[in-house]
Amino acid sequence: MRNRYLYITLLAVLGWHAEGSAQKGSRPLPRLVVNITIDQLRSDFLEAYAPLYGSDGFRRLLEQGRVYENASYPLTQTDRASAISTVLTGTVPYYHSIVGQRWINRETLRPQYCTEDNRQNGIAGPHHLAVSTLGDEIKVASDGQAFVYAIAPFADAAILSAGHAADGALWMDEQTGMWTSSQYYSNGESVSSLGFNELSLPGKSIRKLRWVPLGQEKIYDFRHLFKGHQKYQEYQTSGLINAHVTDLALAYVKQKGLGSDSITDLLCLTYYAGPFKHQPVSECQLELKDTYLRLDQSIGTLISQLEAHIGRREVLFVVTSTGSCDPDHTDYAKYRIPTGTFYINRAAGLLNMYFGAIWGNGRYIETYTDHQLYVNRKLLEQKRISLTDFYQQTREFLLQMEGVKNVYSALQLLGEHSSQITKIRNGFHPQHNGDILIEVNPGWHLQNEDTGEDHLSQPAALPFPIILYGADIPSEQVKTPVTTDRIAPTIARAIRIRAPNACSSEPLY
Repeated sequence: MRNRYLYITLLAVLGWHAEGSAQKGSRPLPRLVVNITIDQLRSDFLEAYAPLYGSDGFRRLLEQGRVYENASYPLTQTDRASAISTVLTGTVPYYHSIVGQRWINRETLRPQYCTEDNRQNGIAGPHHLAVSTLGDEIKVASDGQAFVYAIAPFADAAILSAGHAADGALWMDEQTGMWTSSQYYSNGESVSSLGFNELSLPGKSIRKLRWVPLGQEKIYDFRHLFKGHQKYQEYQTSGLINAHVTDLALAYVKQKGLGSDSITDLLCLTYYAGPFKHQPVSECQLELKDTYLRLDQSIGTLISQLEAHIGRREVLFVVTSTGSCDPDHTDYAKYRIPTGTFYINRAAGLLNMYFGAIWGNGRYIETYTDHQLYVNRKLLEQKRISLTDFYQQTREFLLQMEGVKNVYSALQLLGEHSSQITKIRNGFHPQHNGDILIEVNPGWHLQNEDTGEDHLSQPAALPFPIILYGADIPSEQVKTPVTTDRIAPTIARAIRIRAPNACSSEPLY
């Protein structure tokens, strides 16, 4: 009996010693996490302009950070809203429900903006985000004491980055050119309290602004004025916008005290690296080059000032891309590359005529958008038509049309299992997506003559990295392919909190 007690005591002492050693040697928590999502950042452009970068921005991240060179999203199609939601929730649209910036509201059959809630008098907020975000979990873990802010040129990027429990989400108002927030966040008026709008952003002075290239090189020249009813939207896509994001971020860090104590705070930033006025890249190559050079300066300023203010070991930077790009209107026919146009509105009309001949007149396809058809389920119930039969006949009909590569139904996506189906299902949500998804051949246009929408099918992967820098993370180049849904659990592990509640992905390291 005595030996048994000695054995238990020895185990307790060894366990206490091991725990003490682990605590003594463990890495301290960063006081501030800065999550940076760069809209439309591409590795090919990032590398093409590398010789022109300074030492503080991209060059520092790429040389001193942990760089995952081959990143991707675990779904077939992304845009800014679905990508940012995936990064901050650690899961896919099938769970977090943000399938894009807009979708069709099944009750009204009208477009629904991802951050607008009709039940709350149109107040912008994360109402449609169905799960918790990294910022939400930081708030929960700190009993509400941590600061969580998000700043972006665009409303959807700011709100979806901030999540449900954040202290604030700030973006540029497309109508006034001023920083704004939402009544959803308790301190939506805090922008004016900083006096930042009086010091930055175009506002009423936009007519005096000129966007000219850095350095004023003769062989590298352009000049843009901002005027007309879309002047602020154009400014959002110029190379000038990113400096404002950095300025406001630094102002909030200093005036709100982010990173000033032992409780880890979160700052989510969105920068823009896409083409000016959403033009094809071939039409704005000089502007795109200047955007990357200015973005390099903005990120360099952000890193240098935050490290000086808080400490290099105390700040963790995580950088990635939205993994999407504006549609490229390449004229494939000019180069004899196979192409064509599939008209979604005509396909819907033909289907209604076809089913009308079989089952009687009716609007069997209620509406359509992009590559999706929305089925009139009530009509099918009234006519006692099986959904399975309807989907099968729809698929057989559409596959006979020129340009159609494949057709997927909601039942198929929810029931079948394969690598391709899984990736499509990841970007699908039953309440927000259509009942029929049409895949057209690569190089083909999918056009809606009613709305003027025109999408070119280009399923080729867009290369971009995931970069972790600071907080004593060793530099390394990692070529193993990784997905962006692993960012949130990686940060959660680094600051020792629970990952977002729908996240099942493994941390990056």
